[in-house]
Amino acid sequence: MSISSQQHHMQRLCVLLARDLSGLHGPRESGPNGAKDAFLHVGKTFLRALAKDLGLREVKVLSNPGGIGVSGSCTLMGMWETGGFYLCLEQSGYGRQRIALYRSIRHIRDYKGGYNQFLTLTELQKLSYPQLLERLSMLRKDGASHGAAA
Repeated sequence: MSISSQQHHMQRLCVLLARDLSGLHGPRESGPNGAKDAFLHVGKTFLRALAKDLGLREVKVLSNPGGIGVSGSCTLMGMWETGGFYLCLEQSGYGRQRIALYRSIRHIRDYKGGYNQFLTLTELQKLSYPQLLERLSMLRKDGASHGAAA
């Protein structure tokens, strides 16, 4: 996908994640064809293209709608030659400002990984897509240094 297309997807995700996606308002709000469904669809599309732009070899993109009371989540796990990363988009129950959790991983089934890092809604709104790519690419460097130390 083009940078402008991915930038549009980032903006769309910010708009969706600024709303309450918990599904407590009835099926039209967050149910089928609602905001929650749109978030899961746009999130998966965005993450698939992000994986290609980051040059990931092995990739898993998952979505989980959860139930009422939660936003659902979109997850990307991907591997470079040395190490990889995990990224999860969702509305946190602890504070709706934290919307993205990311960390380095050693293999595609590593659900523990490195230190958790977060992006807030405000940060994502301010970032351009190339800036996001640069930020996430830093995990590649971290993974290479972890692999050399191990």
